[in-house]
Amino acid sequence: MMMMEAKLWNDKREREMYDNFAELFAIIKATEKLERAYIRDLISPSEYESECNKLILHFKTLSASLKDTVPSIQRFADTYKMDCPSALYRLVTSGVPATVEHRATVAASTSNSASIVAECVQNFITAMDSLKLNMVAVDQVYPLLSDLSASLNKLSILPPDFEGKTKMKEWLSRLAKMGAADELTEQQSRQLHFDLESSYNSFMAALPKGGS
Repeated sequence: MMMMEAKLWNDKREREMYDNFAELFAIIKATEKLERAYIRDLISPSEYESECNKLILHFKTLSASLKDTVPSIQRFADTYKMDCPSALYRLVTSGVPATVEHRATVAASTSNSASIVAECVQNFITAMDSLKLNMVAVDQVYPLLSDLSASLNKLSILPPDFEGKTKMKEWLSRLAKMGAADELTEQQSRQLHFDLESSYNSFMAALPKGGS
């Protein structure tokens, strides 16, 4: 008895649709394998990026042509019981290789750190200059030290017990017990300037060589 071949399609258009489904299925599976290989260091970053870019480009082209028949890639994956979370993230959510994502994160972090370092330097200089200009009233000094303390605390490369952090905390605590119109004595002003200068030098020494 001859076995009859079962057809999934009735015409050329349906056949093309199922061919595209098979291709989409293959791209998602291939991306999942690639992501797992990269995570396990079984492929070099450059090889991974090259292959991933090809798959993403292929996926974008194919999914655009299938947008009417496959409005949701997640639903497509669920329908065909595809357990490919990494591929779906890479293809649908991210749209760029993990290596590109990582570079962007590092660049943003470096840029952010650099701006906080600049902020700290500016706050150190402003506080020291204000003392030189005899701005010694509590309501003049406190905001400057508060800004400096806040910027130092934002910089993750500094340890919690960093000299500048502890010194500013001590001074802020001392000033908080004084009245707004009270002024630092000459001795207090000199001590604060010394502490600021010492903390500034420690701060500069704590920065990674070559800047951060």
